[in-house]
Amino acid sequence: MDKIIIKNLLVRGIIGVNDWERKRPQDILINVILFTDTRRAAETDDINDSVNYSTISKKVQAHAESAQRLTVEALANDLAKICLEEKGAQKVIVRVEKPGAVRFAESVGVEIERPRSPRTKAPKKRTGRSRNE
Repeated sequence: MDKIIIKNLLVRGIIGVNDWERKRPQDILINVILFTDTRRAAETDDINDSVNYSTISKKVQAHAESAQRLTVEALANDLAKICLEEKGAQKVIVRVEKPGAVRFAESVGVEIERPRSPRTKAPKKRTGRSRNE
């Protein structure tokens, strides 16, 4: 499977559980690896046949700057859902880090992996009769 990579997207947003973290934006470092098939785009050389990394970056940035999540886990899950909404996205790995959040650590964070959920079929309509009738 091919990969589209967004590396070290630095945004500023409200994230954290402490009072001081809720008062002003802080740095949030985001990495995305989106799994897709790039063969069609490679053959046609047409951006419309690919997953547009610029579009994804803008959506990820806008959400991270406005979501005001308490945990990096929740933000990472939000971002994974956004990425998987893109046509052609099959799976995504999202890493969300808070640089300098813990003394003596460059950053702390979480990395999650999410597949595109298979489309669920609509439940069969019930006729109102029980199976035993």
